[in-house]
Amino acid sequence: MDDTLSVAVLGTGLMGAGMARNLAAAGLEVRAWNRTLARAEPLAAAGVHITGDPAEAVRGADAVVTMLLDGPSVLRTMREASPGLREGVVWAQMCTVGPDALAPMAALARERGAHFVDAPVLGTRSAAEAGQLTVLAAGPEAARPVAGRVFDAVGRKVLWLGDDGGQGTASSLKLVLNSWVLAVTNGAAEAMALAKGLGVDPRNFFEALDGGPLDLPYLRLKAEAMLSGDFAPNFTVDGALKDARLIVAAGAAHGVQLDVAAAGAERFSRAAGQGHGGEDMAASYFASFDT
Repeated sequence: MDDTLSVAVLGTGLMGAGMARNLAAAGLEVRAWNRTLARAEPLAAAGVHITGDPAEAVRGADAVVTMLLDGPSVLRTMREASPGLREGVVWAQMCTVGPDALAPMAALARERGAHFVDAPVLGTRSAAEAGQLTVLAAGPEAARPVAGRVFDAVGRKVLWLGDDGGQGTASSLKLVLNSWVLAVTNGAAEAMALAKGLGVDPRNFFEALDGGPLDLPYLRLKAEAMLSGDFAPNFTVDGALKDARLIVAAGAAHGVQLDVAAAGAERFSRAAGQGHGGEDMAASYFASFDT
């Protein structure tokens, strides 16, 4: 195989755009597709070739990265792309879809002779832009030389979890991690909302926490967005709602009742209903008020 790796990125939204730029910056040949073409076009300035359909993007590629909203979107797009897939291509499924979505993806990969790697990432848009994502990966040994080059270009850390044949080891871990991320976000939202309601100065809240075991950098990050009113999305309310529902459903399927996650999903749903769906998930703050 030529040393120049060809990678197709399907989905150039908040996460995929930064990933495509970093892949190109690492010297890989990158083609990108997005259903809304205008969102992909700015990547041309970074040396990314923009294509008009997914089959064109993946044709002859050594690796395909899918970074779309959910499982149905990934499966639909890869079925559209499948005529262009070459034998032996590495398909890195890198968005949060939940373990139950993986079986038809793995079946499609087998049908097309592709190596399927379940590789959701932990991190926000800023981490994607900086190439500082954490990649959680499960897939065959044969895929690792190619997948490793892709992951090294977009991430600061790669955690290989073995080859589970598409059974969801990596995606299950991602749901566990996201359950904590969403709990911290909603906890920060309720604390800031309660402070406002009670007339408590948020500076006193943070001074009391400062340096102690309850002081979290992520809490401060999300609370700052709430206090400043800057809800430019790193991870949207709509995306958080989708993930919260995946978490609750996964728990229920395995006999685990997740009361906090279910309440969090309701908060995100209320915030989305108030018109904040496209804003950062810190906008769950607004779910505490009738606005």
